[in-house]
Amino acid sequence: MGIVEQIYEAAANAGLLKECVWHPSDGSAPQTERVGFAAPDETLLDGLTSGTEYVISYPGSVFKGLAVRDTVEIGETVFQVRDVRAVGDGSEIRAKLTKL
Repeated sequence: MGIVEQIYEAAANAGLLKECVWHPSDGSAPQTERVGFAAPDETLLDGLTSGTEYVISYPGSVFKGLAVRDTVEIGETVFQVRDVRAVGDGSEIRAKLTKL
């Protein structure tokens, strides 16, 4: 187990992560993992309004194949994946979400 997985395991044990269910678009079985979830507000239209940016982060060893347009559920809320990017050496992944 790598350091990123250890960090996420410790965060899960401390209750800092959210359960996330990924529904792959290829029809394969849903996968459930604990992920970091953030919903910070961001400034839009040169400061005229604000919106919420939904982001999950997780070890690169889980949710392999998560892609744009897939859906994930966090709690009772369904999101569509709109961007997936590796962080640093790829041991951690961040995905931006749109609330459906």
